Amino acid sequence: LAGGIILGVALWLRHDSQTTNILYLQLGDKQAPNTFYVGIYILIAVGAVMMFVGFLGCYGAIQESQCLLGTFFTCLVILFACEVAAGIWGFVNKDQIAKDVKQFYDQAFQQALMAESDANNAKAVVKTFHETLDCCGPDSAIGDMTLLWKENLCPRKDTLLKTFIENTSCHQKIDELFSGKLYLIGIAAIVVAVIMIFEMILSMVLCCGIRNSSVY
Repeated sequence: LAGGIILGVALWLRHDSQTTNILYLQLGDKQAPNTFYVGIYILIAVGAVMMFVGFLGCYGAIQESQCLLGTFFTCLVILFACEVAAGIWGFVNKDQIAKDVKQFYDQAFQQALMAESDANNAKAVVKTFHETLDCCGPDSAIGDMTLLWKENLCPRKDTLLKTFIENTSCHQKIDELFSGKLYLIGIAAIVVAVIMIFEMILSMVLCCGIRNSSVY
């Protein structure tokens, strides 16, 4: 069940409309940085393997097989090590992921404001960022926003005042998006790690109980 929950959360994060809209963008020959998906793919793999390993543990407990329970314990140790490694990787790269996406946006933003930007898809990339995140420009400078409205790059609100007030910096929105998603990944990883620790303890207790039982 824990493996199924983790797999479901990972698949939801993988197919979330905001991240997929942004991370599938392509600026000329340059692809949007998708390092964010590495952590999600690890979660998907861990969730799928946990479901199989959980079945193995249940079957071993029902059959009271020391071999199956030992294999179950070994698989859990390997998964736990992978999870710790993924958690360390995520903690180290959490700021870099948002930074790479912001650099990709800034590059598209600069090209979109240039006269020759029609030669590539810079305007389409910037519009996708603005519409997906409901933001406008790398900062909230009114002069830049006015220029963007003229270029039809920014989302318009009902009134001009709302447009000035409610359109926030895309850098801020990118930080919020990825910090929130990475926070969910971190919670899922901690929950899985705690469950794995209990599973390892209980599997060894059961294995030792079977070994010391006078019946067998």
